Amino acid sequence: MEQTCPTCGKGVGCGRPDEGRATCFPFCSERCRLVDLGAWLDCAYVIHSSTEAGQTEDAMGPGGGTGN
Repeated sequence: MEQTCPTCGKGVGCGRPDEGRATCFPFCSERCRLVDLGAWLDCAYVIHSSTEAGQTEDAMGPGGGTGN
């Protein structure tokens, strides 16, 4: 079964690492793996909540619960 690299979209073989394939699975290369890691470190991936910012502040009180 052919998978695609989440960074560039190229096909990625599903072989075992000792066969010389898929050593960076699910990425096609070390470069794509590092590009993805950099995106995580730059906070490029965000999970949006379903609550509005105003609702969260109202529930936690002024200051958003930071103790200020």
